[in-house]
This record gives sequence, structure tokens and C-alpha cells, in this order.
Amino acid sequence: MSAVCNSLLEDIEDIVSAHDPKPHDRQFAKQSIVPKVRKRHSQKNVEVDDDPPSDSIIPGVQKIWIRTWGCSHNSSDGEYMAGQLAAYGYRITDNASEADLWLLNSCTVKSPAEDHFRNSIKKAQEGKKKVVLAGCVPQAQPRQDYLQGLSIIGVRKLSFMELSELLGQKKDNGKRLGGARLDLPKIRKNPLIEIISINTGCLNACTYCKTKHARGELASYSIEELVNRTKQSFQEGVCEIWLTSEDTGAYGRDIGTDLPTLLWKLVDVIPEGAMLRLGMTNPPYILEHLEEMAKILNHPRVYAFLHVPVQSASDSVLMDMKREYCVSDFRRVVDFLKEKVPGITIATDIICGFPGETDEDFQETLKLVEEYKFPSLFINQFYPRPGTPAAKMNQIPAQIKKQRTKELSRLFHSYNPYDHKIGERQKVLVTEESFDSKFYVAHNRFYEQVLVPKNPEFMGKMVEVDIFEAGKHFMKGHPVSDAKVFTPSISRPFAKGEVSGLTEVSQSYCYCYFFSQRRTMQVLCLVQFCIHSTELLIYLLHFHGEFVFFLTRRVI
Repeated sequence: MSAVCNSLLEDIEDIVSAHDPKPHDRQFAKQSIVPKVRKRHSQKNVEVDDDPPSDSIIPGVQKIWIRTWGCSHNSSDGEYMAGQLAAYGYRITDNASEADLWLLNSCTVKSPAEDHFRNSIKKAQEGKKKVVLAGCVPQAQPRQDYLQGLSIIGVRKLSFMELSELLGQKKDNGKRLGGARLDLPKIRKNPLIEIISINTGCLNACTYCKTKHARGELASYSIEELVNRTKQSFQEGVCEIWLTSEDTGAYGRDIGTDLPTLLWKLVDVIPEGAMLRLGMTNPPYILEHLEEMAKILNHPRVYAFLHVPVQSASDSVLMDMKREYCVSDFRRVVDFLKEKVPGITIATDIICGFPGETDEDFQETLKLVEEYKFPSLFINQFYPRPGTPAAKMNQIPAQIKKQRTKELSRLFHSYNPYDHKIGERQKVLVTEESFDSKFYVAHNRFYEQVLVPKNPEFMGKMVEVDIFEAGKHFMKGHPVSDAKVFTPSISRPFAKGEVSGLTEVSQSYCYCYFFSQRRTMQVLCLVQFCIHSTELLIYLLHFHGEFVFFLTRRVI
């Protein structure tokens, strides 16, 4: 258990609420505090409980379960939340039933995701769990009935205990410079993979999108911040970096730079054998950088992979969506990258049944998929999201939407993109375990999934394999017998659950004495020492019902 402080507080009032009891209030209330003790018949002396009760507010006693829905940006937010809570001393658990509090990190992209979120809130309340809500749903729709009376953390301030100035977003002359700080503590879901948000928000105004309501306008992190976070990640044993945002292609347009400039800086600090994966980019913002992007995607430490959503192959539908490109723009991006980056994986998204989509429009989408045979295709049935322009348009009947979704899914499953790769020898980076726990999951140069035997020596390593089997979404590889296993990490990877970003932290326990007019009671209390630079924070808490809370700062 540990505590951490990431910057100096300018004033104690920054973190003490106006509603908190003042020192003189506590002084007058002292006589009403009655220590609760446990007696034994064989002893006259008072015995102190070994463990605080479950309703204690001492950090380290409570267990917190975190559930995240949605994109990799949301996943990164969830990792930062877990890290901050752990840094304050709380215990993060994978067991929802044993947790004292559920932190639910939501996604607002599709109705089913919000339905799961709502159901989880209900389940928590039925189980008498305390609940804190986070993510895009409460940020975009805070007045919904089922959110009332619950604690909410915004996506732009991933802070706790109302420390918005200490932990929240940064501004420059009132201009937002990205989301929460990148140097906050975090617990990586996978210690080998670092997810870095390069910007938050976007420049688009898509008529179906609810995420814009939550994430807002484009706000990019500086290149220096992103390079520093990348360096730190590799120093903590990471071997794979994922760049994420609502639109990576738009990066830097608000701060006078661009995505290729950032990527060349990041490539310089990636160790040999480690890999960088780019996130989703919309066609309009990648068109002007195609030449440079092709060079970057050919780099040996960058996956030849790009996620470029098309959503529809009909220009009229794209116009109604306000996607700001036409189908020919999408084709230009894909054709150019396929020519300049041989073997590249292009992933894309399609929405079935958008308002106004005709049978002819949908047939154009089917033709596009048939032509390119995308190996990774995210098929989404249209759901009208409350508060979006598309929700007010004339809706296509649900039966037609379902029929089109099924038809596109049948087409997608009619071809096998990896059959021609059987017999190839590939280098793959092993980073995780398969869902069925039978294999390790690796990715080759094109970010194609390759299953390898569960040899503990392979985890986090670059391995050479011979492909002997292919399925719809994966290949299987035999390790080459005489090939060397290469270790890309420059240091030992963190253990699962270990907090990233903690420095100069120490902690201690002590005995504290509380006095009353009738007796002196020795109480074991927790004192957390959090040392950062010249700052010392001390949390002193009583272990029964009533408590004393001190927060001070002094020069060490």
C-alpha cells in the first residue's frame, strides 16, 4: 500500500471542502466522541482490534472493483483511475462481489454498452455496493434519472477526492491542452502494453456521435509529454505501445504540429524488438500525410496496421453523417497505403441502417467490402443516441437494420484472409494469453493475431514461428527450433497490479494516543507518508466511526 503526490498544493483550501468540519468544530465535538472497545472477561485492560472495520475510511481497508466499457482511450482512463486509487492506498480487486465500491467507466458509442452500464449500476445498488460513475455516459448525459444521486468523475478530470487542481487537466491561457496528465499513476491491465492517449476530443461533428458531447473539441498533448511517457513506459518493462484518441490523424492541429512529426519522435525512443501500434484515424486528416505515413508504417518498430473507418460506401449517407469525406477519399487512402506498405492491414468500421440509407446505398457498401476483403471489419447496427441530430432523422425499421447487419456479417465471414500465409515464417511479439487460456497471443509485423504455445519463456518476447494453420481471425505458429528468443524490454516488466509512476514514496505505521477525561486509549492508526520533492502529506484517521483527518505540508 502506498500513497503519492504528484505536484505541490498551492493552498490547503484547494483540497479541503467548505463543508468539512473546522478545527474549532472538532474541539467542541471532542466530548461526544466515545471510543468503542472490545472487552475480554480474562483481561481488565482494553484490547485494540487488529483490523479496522469494513466501513472504515482508512485507505487500504476498502477494496475497489473497476469495470470499463468501450475504446482503448476508455481503457487508458480506467488504468489511470486504478493507479490513482492504488496510490492513495486503496486495494484494486478483480472480484466484484468482495469489493466495497464499484467504479464503472462507461461508453456512450452504442446503446447496448450503455444498457450494460445501467444494469451494472442497478446490480451494485441491489448488492449494497457504493458506486462511482465515470466515462462518457455521465459526462455527456449527466441529468439522466438513473445517474441522480451518484458520484460522477468526468472524462476530462480523472481526479479523486475533488483534487481537480492537483490531478485535473491543464490549461494555457484558458485553452485546454488535453485530458488528465500523462504522468499520473496508473495500473496497466497488461503490464506489457502501454496505452497512450495522444489527444482527446476531435474536430468532427458526426450526426450520430455521442462521444463528442463527452470528449469535446480537439486538445492535443505536447510531443515532449508523449515522448516522456513513452520513455517511462519502456523503463517499466513495456514492450508494446498503443496510441489512441478519438482521431489520431487530427493530432497536433490545435498546437501547431502533426501526427508524422510526433511519430518520428516516438520511433527514436522505441527499443529494438518493441512495437508501436497506431490508433484510429479518419480519412480527412490522413490524406495530406500519406507519403510520410507510408514511410512510418514501413518502419521495423511500427506495426503495418491502420484503422480507417469508412462507415458507408454511399456518398449521400456520408453527407448525412457529416463525415467530411467521400468514398473516393477513403479509396485513395487505402489504395496508396496498400501500394506503398505491402501487406498492410487496414481495419475499418461500417454502420448498417443509418437513417436514409437505401437498398442501393447498402449495396455499394457490400461491393466495397467484397472488393477489399478487409481482414478486420467492425460491423455496427445503427442505434440512435439521445441528443444527436441522427436521432431526430427518419429511422429505418429495426427489422431492415438487422437484416442488413446479418447480410454484411455473412459476406465478411465468407472469406479467410490468412489462408495464403500458411507455411510462412514470421517474427511475432508475444504479449498476452488467449481467452480460452490454451495459447499465448502474439502479433506479427502486420498486427495479425498469431497463437503460439504457452511457453512462459515467450511472454514479452519476440519469437520466430512457422505458420501451420489459419482461421478467420488468427493464425497458429510453431516456434522455430533453432531460433533465438529476443527480449525487447529494457527492464523487468511490472508485476500485474503494480502501480506505474510512483517515485520517492515511503510509508509507515505508528501508534497514536487519544485522550478523554475518563481514560487513555492506545489506538493503532495508519499514518501515510507521501513524499514528493519537498512535500509531506499526513493522513491520520481514527479507526472507529468518528475520525480525525489531518492534511499538512512542510519542507523536509
